Amino acid sequence: MADPPALLPGLPDEISIWEILLRLPPKSLLRCRAVCRAWRGATSTRDFLLAHHARQPTLPILRGGFHNANGRSLDVTLFDHRAGVVAADRLQSVAQLGAGYAYFTLESSCDGLLALSIHGDSLCICNPATRQYAPLPLLSQFHLMGMYQHTPTGDYRLLLAPKAKPQDGAYIYTLGSSQPPRRIDMQCSHVDQVIWWAPGIVMFHGSLNWCTDNMIIVFDTTAESFRQMRAPVDPDGADLFEMYGTLSMSIFNDAKTSIDIWMTRDYESEIWALKYRVELPVAELTNQFGKFYKLWWLVVMSDEGDVLVLVKFGDSVLQIDVDGKLVASIHCGRLCPTRLWFKQTLVSHTFFPALEGYVVNASPFI
Repeated sequence: MADPPALLPGLPDEISIWEILLRLPPKSLLRCRAVCRAWRGATSTRDFLLAHHARQPTLPILRGGFHNANGRSLDVTLFDHRAGVVAADRLQSVAQLGAGYAYFTLESSCDGLLALSIHGDSLCICNPATRQYAPLPLLSQFHLMGMYQHTPTGDYRLLLAPKAKPQDGAYIYTLGSSQPPRRIDMQCSHVDQVIWWAPGIVMFHGSLNWCTDNMIIVFDTTAESFRQMRAPVDPDGADLFEMYGTLSMSIFNDAKTSIDIWMTRDYESEIWALKYRVELPVAELTNQFGKFYKLWWLVVMSDEGDVLVLVKFGDSVLQIDVDGKLVASIHCGRLCPTRLWFKQTLVSHTFFPALEGYVVNASPFI
């Protein structure tokens, strides 16, 4: 029996699949599947999809609301800050969601999944690349704190807080389960404060980390247990992020003109050191973009050793380096930086079909 024809004439399939198709962004790969049955089969295996996901860049999310004929919608866009990317290609819209006058709010991201709330009353989950979506009606009485993969089981889980009685502690829900969320013990003081004040949660060393008014809370996603961690300074108003493989913290000075960036020298021993003091180019920005506002929408992030200070200034997102120099200015309209990163995936998560109301390539995707 003759061997099947090569996917690309003149090239072994090993190169066509694992050196060429594997490098394509998700949208381009989906278009390639329409070429023929052989291309679709070669790019649909789980091994290929996992390898393809591993090669995708992890990029900061910008989000914004916009109005259309049907009401208000959410736009989720990636900011490609990598060197060599031209300004016109830095913004990559990955999802637009809207259903009548439903107001979607981006809450969390994990492994190509987005968790959103609708009117702040209910939660839903989606994969923008595969356009899979499902509401989560079992969680209408809960506030989402974070999303993670539980390593021992491979399940994707949500860390939740009850809206009515936050003092009752935290709950966990496994995506795809028909069972209601289960309560877990929290051996922390001021439980209601811990679970309500959880902005800017960052995943680090298999744990979700976030600041409260006077401490850092660490949730071990394997043991599913909590502990408290010492902060280097009063963490009120601080944000956590990962930098150089360490847990780091950024915090504005009182005048909103500089940012101190701390990093853990020893995460387990809770030893911190001041790494950078970024003086923001206030005069330059005022001259170039107009009036200086102290209440900037500012996010500090790090990727492969580069520290990104992203500032929403008027209709632009500005990228500033640790020397306080303006690196890039991208017109973005109503889009604003978030503290979330996103890595697209075409892997089909098996929990979706088990969720009531599950749809593919349908409303609320636009």
